[in-house]
Amino acid sequence: MCANLVRSGREVTAGDLRSELEGAVTACGARWASTSSEVAGAADVLITMLPGPQEVQDAMLEPGGALDALPAGTTWIDMSTSSPGVGRTIGERARARGVGVLDAPVGGGVPAARAGTLQLFVGGDAVLVERHRALLEVVGDPHRVLHVGGHGAGYTTKLLVNLLWFGQAVATAEALLLGRRAGIELDVLGQALASSAASSEFIRRDLEALLGGDYLETFGLDRCVEELATVTALARESGVPFELSELVERVHRRALARYGAVDGELLAVALLEEEAGVPLRRAPA
Repeated sequence: MCANLVRSGREVTAGDLRSELEGAVTACGARWASTSSEVAGAADVLITMLPGPQEVQDAMLEPGGALDALPAGTTWIDMSTSSPGVGRTIGERARARGVGVLDAPVGGGVPAARAGTLQLFVGGDAVLVERHRALLEVVGDPHRVLHVGGHGAGYTTKLLVNLLWFGQAVATAEALLLGRRAGIELDVLGQALASSAASSEFIRRDLEALLGGDYLETFGLDRCVEELATVTALARESGVPFELSELVERVHRRALARYGAVDGELLAVALLEEEAGVPLRRAPA
């Protein structure tokens, strides 16, 4: 994302707690800053892309953090998958300082980030969104930069997208395990599901990785649980029935207890395989 911003002709200052990333930042033509306040102090627009709500809160609000360094008239765009509540707290303080705020969490993973084709779910004032649309379209596919509502709507939309994906993974795994026990070949069952009314993005895009033994080790299982906990808590606060989604959260919590805070977005599926005693693996050629 940093490299794509540089290639667009913008002057970019970037920083991270991991100092070993300095070489990659400077190699792509950006300037390195060692603290969040130094990054923010050089910015007309500050973009944060962090692992979760606690990191966003720390980077923005801790003593010497980014928010205090942002002058009035600048804009903060948070592209992290974060909590609407945390975003609301920081956003209120930012707007009180005259700083514009957008939440724009992304989807698509590392390949889309490299290609500049991420999907962006943007929450905030429509005028501010349009003011920064050209910037957003540097990191995101112009056809998939979607303004979803006021501030916080971007965070909520991304959490709902992830919730449904996690639910699809669990439901698909259960169906495959039962089908396998019934003697149906996995490839045949996968083809039947993909071409039927039961198809989903998970089946079309991610099932191949699962059948090859890939549990998608690009995101931490503890982060999956954190996101699910955030969205189920939001449902409880809103008085919305959420029984099925709470079950998905519980399965992921069991997986976290079993495997620990390791990388693997599909480790809940690994847990179901282990409990069933049936691996979901394509037979060797």
